[in-house]
Amino acid sequence: MATASGSNASPSAAAAKTKHDEVVALFEQYVVPNYKRYPVTLVRGSGSHVWDSEGQRYLDLFPGWGCNLLGHCPAEVVRAVRDQVEQLIHVPNTWYTESQGRWAAALAQRSFGGQAFFCNSGAEANEAAIKLARLHTPESRYKIITFEGGFHGRTLAATTATAQPKYHAGLGPLMAGFVYAPFGDLAAVADLVDEETAAILIEPIQGEGGIRIPPDGFLAGLRQLADEHELLLMFDEVQAGCGRTGHWFGYQNFGVTPDVMTLAKSVCGGVAGGALLTTAEIAKSLRPGMHASTFGGNPLAAEAGLAVIRTIEEQNLLQRASELSEIFGSHLSPLVDECEHVREVRILGLMIGIELSVPATNVVQTCLERKLLVNCTQETVVRLLPALTLSDELAHEGCQLLCEVIRAAA
Repeated sequence: MATASGSNASPSAAAAKTKHDEVVALFEQYVVPNYKRYPVTLVRGSGSHVWDSEGQRYLDLFPGWGCNLLGHCPAEVVRAVRDQVEQLIHVPNTWYTESQGRWAAALAQRSFGGQAFFCNSGAEANEAAIKLARLHTPESRYKIITFEGGFHGRTLAATTATAQPKYHAGLGPLMAGFVYAPFGDLAAVADLVDEETAAILIEPIQGEGGIRIPPDGFLAGLRQLADEHELLLMFDEVQAGCGRTGHWFGYQNFGVTPDVMTLAKSVCGGVAGGALLTTAEIAKSLRPGMHASTFGGNPLAAEAGLAVIRTIEEQNLLQRASELSEIFGSHLSPLVDECEHVREVRILGLMIGIELSVPATNVVQTCLERKLLVNCTQETVVRLLPALTLSDELAHEGCQLLCEVIRAAA
């Protein structure tokens, strides 16, 4: 790929290298080392491309860890935030703001109606859902069933809800009340329901778990089970929501409506934001004084969220997700028959997982060296969450390069 040039040119390689070293030194001295970082300093993004401090351009098929649904710096979101920041940046939620009300209405009208609580991230949205489940049911009912391979966030309750032992190490004692079932095993879920169960919390499509799609009838079975036992059915759509799958929300692929839904990541197109949606009746249980979020639904996030919805509708991006999904499938699905080390390719809209029998970290590293950004999850799964605005040309280009790397991974 060509590097940036002209008026957008980056500093010389030598100067940029010095700048990168300076940035690394700052991090080593002042930033908690809780992330494994790639040896790259990113300085600019546009669409599905990012540039580093040396002027090198990368094709990004995992933009913003799934947050940049419309690519980097989408024009409508940039305009909305720029205009809003000149008017009102933040006020407490003890006051009304028009943009928050319009944002709540826009999300409700495209889902199952009801009302929204706003926060700043997926973990916060799931924390709100956990508290709501307990507040909405008798005090004797406090247990929440979650699923192996699921991921719900990094706060202590959300970490406990995440049924993956690797995230629990060293954090005990964990929060009481979570029990785990195998993803897709309805009988196992039924066996876990007792008089203390309040809710079921599940990702309708597991994201961090490797883009795992539920078996036919599983979510419908959970809906029936929840209704029979008066449980809340709560869907974590932090990755699946907001158009990613070709529908506004992941649950709409399966014809199963939850009682509670959590959103974040792409809901604001890269700006920090999260939300919980529920019915007006259930929402009454999250009563004043029991939960809050200082920055939740702030004017910047609200205007960004509205801009995302406008862009998706004006550019017909729900349909675009389905079109791009077919392109990725045409390149990636044949790998299962071509390569012994490719176990499965799982695709729903623009949620894409390629499961290998070899470490996927090597694929990610080789792709990085070839200026293609992808992700590894669960050690052996290559995960892609491309932007809905990706062009056909770049989709083919990225797939061809990724396929070359995967074929060579054996």
